Amino acid sequence: MRGVTGLAVVLGVVLAAVAFEATSASAQTRTVQPVLAFPEQGLDDPAAYQGYQTRFFRDAKGNVVQVYLDARSGRVVNLLANAVNESVGFTVRNGMGKPIRLEWGSGDAIVSQVGNRRTIEYQLVANAPQILIGWILLGSMRVERDLGYSERHLGLFDWPTFRLREQEELIANLDRLDPAERQRQLGFLNAGLTSVLTARLEPDIITTGMRDRRGVSAFQTTLDGKTNLQLDLSPDPRDASILVNVPVVSFRATANRPIRFSVRITTDAPALTPLAREQIFNAAFLRFLNDARVAAERARGNAARNAAAAATVSRYRQLERDVRGTELLSSKEKLMAGLPNYATYFGRDMMMTSLMMQPVWTDAMPEFVIASALRKLGPDGDVSHEEALGGQAIRENAAEYNAHMAEYFRLLRRGNRAAADTALTHARELLPDLQKVRENYHMRDDEFQLPVVVARYLGNSAVTAARKRVFLMDSSDGRGPRIGLLLKELGLVAALAAPYARDPVVQNLIASPRLDSTHWRSISWRDSNAGYANGRFAMDINAIWAPRALQSIAEILASFRAIGFTGNDLAAFSPTANNALGDFARDPASLRPAIQNWSGAGRHFVVTLAPEDIKTRVASKLQSLPAAERAYWRAELARTAADTLPLEFLAISLDSAGKPIPVVNTDPATWLLLRDGRDTTPEGIAAVQRDVRAIMRPYPVGLFVGGLGPVVANDAYASPSVWDAFRRDTYHSPRVVWGREVNLILLGLANQVSGARNDSARSSSQELIEYVDTMRGALTRTYLAVNSSGLKHNELWSYEISDGMLKPIRYGASTDVQLWNVTDLAVQFVLKRLGVY
Repeated sequence: MRGVTGLAVVLGVVLAAVAFEATSASAQTRTVQPVLAFPEQGLDDPAAYQGYQTRFFRDAKGNVVQVYLDARSGRVVNLLANAVNESVGFTVRNGMGKPIRLEWGSGDAIVSQVGNRRTIEYQLVANAPQILIGWILLGSMRVERDLGYSERHLGLFDWPTFRLREQEELIANLDRLDPAERQRQLGFLNAGLTSVLTARLEPDIITTGMRDRRGVSAFQTTLDGKTNLQLDLSPDPRDASILVNVPVVSFRATANRPIRFSVRITTDAPALTPLAREQIFNAAFLRFLNDARVAAERARGNAARNAAAAATVSRYRQLERDVRGTELLSSKEKLMAGLPNYATYFGRDMMMTSLMMQPVWTDAMPEFVIASALRKLGPDGDVSHEEALGGQAIRENAAEYNAHMAEYFRLLRRGNRAAADTALTHARELLPDLQKVRENYHMRDDEFQLPVVVARYLGNSAVTAARKRVFLMDSSDGRGPRIGLLLKELGLVAALAAPYARDPVVQNLIASPRLDSTHWRSISWRDSNAGYANGRFAMDINAIWAPRALQSIAEILASFRAIGFTGNDLAAFSPTANNALGDFARDPASLRPAIQNWSGAGRHFVVTLAPEDIKTRVASKLQSLPAAERAYWRAELARTAADTLPLEFLAISLDSAGKPIPVVNTDPATWLLLRDGRDTTPEGIAAVQRDVRAIMRPYPVGLFVGGLGPVVANDAYASPSVWDAFRRDTYHSPRVVWGREVNLILLGLANQVSGARNDSARSSSQELIEYVDTMRGALTRTYLAVNSSGLKHNELWSYEISDGMLKPIRYGASTDVQLWNVTDLAVQFVLKRLGVY
């Protein structure tokens, strides 16, 4: 509990509690069932979740509230996936201070709304004579995420739970100002004293109720005083008594039965606008879903004694679960990347999902995606990778404020009053809107993805030219017509690609910036420290996205002409016509050599290994593993003889000298999805077979692991320094399978099968028949392995080896509902059409 900062602050908190109790009685309340829950009986293996369980509800505005219980840490987190991405968390331990497993106290929750205050309440049960509650944290889900990364919540209860140093420094800077300027700035933050701001850094914890109806409430106001969160914990008076000794709240059983208590969360933050199922999915998919439902209803009676009937029921349940997951992530404002950790806009996730969901989405969904990306473009046309909302926006804006203030005080010391005043003005301008959304433009792959999404939308013959024109001319976001923003983004892509387009040498490829003197920062989807094995030139950007983006620019320019935009129109909308894009627009034929040069960029990444080299390098890597893992993989090698054939693959990246870093990886799956599957030329088939063989070759030679799926990388052929990096940071390592990559592989293989079938001129050739059979075989093997893991709906999953067995397990930092994982819906739809099941 924070120190008392004055009678007004304490009185305000008490009055807030009284006001809430008074209004809650008159609120419109309703009981709601979970939209989703994990693990789900009959679909999930509870053992793989290692004591983790979660439920998803919708509040009175239809916004998502996710509650998860982690038995390993005792952590209870309530994600409020609203317009500012809030969370409320606390840790529960037994009387000995050990984490305790909680159970749900009922199957539902109660939601209500009074004015702009929305509330959700549910019940929990602890089977212990005493529970201790600490590490109470109210604010941004990003702060909760940072608490988890720090592992501070695993230690002894302390206070404060998590220090927001950017905000502490802001307050300290205010205290250094002269009184008049300080009061001016405090007014922007809805405060009269800096002590009021200090009080907002931590929640107030007070006991509430009387006699046999006592509880505890925690209140927190954001630093700018604009939004408020409240947590109420109330034990059933028949079960337990309550004692508050900050930072610990104690419930002690008063009867010989488990402690039952209610959790109530209240927020006044703005809400998002959810999308309905019919707005997201097209009619063909909804028919497919309904057919699956009807088949499941017919099969349900035999499911207990017939494996085929059980599979039919399970398939529909999984489809419905993923549909609901998609609905949870979808709003008019954005598509959230994942719950609980990433309940915000992520440009890459949204655009990749748009490409993968093309068979099942309505024509309106790409419009939502494109509009959202264009709305957030940076001044140079950069696509935003990630947004910072609410409390996280306050942290980042506070950090910028502090930088300006540091400059202000430095210039004052030097006697440069005019320059100091400029710095002070810049700092002051941030305060009236301290929750202004901030964008992260650190990635580069998303710049090349947006043209691909736009080209597919504009090339969709089901959308009329008039509708496309209206969409491009729309300026309702306040930044001018969308076509102007799009041209700015395309201009950036053309400029980035220009050096290699003119002179296709390694050093002209798209390069990562330096992280420090010896490391390069990731600018694509493998954004962990180890993701690209410290390479400077990422393969996926250079061999896949850049070539495809240039081809998409050619298609977009052709679509502009078909829609009715003239060259003069484009020149008027484009901020700078005298650039590479302007040249392409004036002379479309000039794009062809650029596309041709970039189409050959993959040659820089090719790695070819003979069996002798494979055996030597794999043996060396296995020797570095723990004994149990070494024995398991040696046995797999002996069983599969995977090291007896040559291996060719595209390296994950190039080092600063342009030399391939030989890590086998799943990134070519993106190319399998994007390429024209109807290209069955010998060169096209050879490239596809090379990439598919590397993915399907059994690990530890290739990527494929039976009963698990294809791991995202294999570093056996790289240096020990790469092994060590992946060992320290397993997020994109040989220890994990990514759901995104699995679905890309499946959709990519399906693209080859359907494309080859459409080659009417060669459909009966033996070579093509064998090619299609190979693609179908790889598709089926991957599908069965991933299904066998029982974790395919997770963002990523891992494994452990014990007693000579490999067991799939949930990855600790994995999200429960991931945007690019629900693309399994497109996989199921496409596979059904191909007759795979």
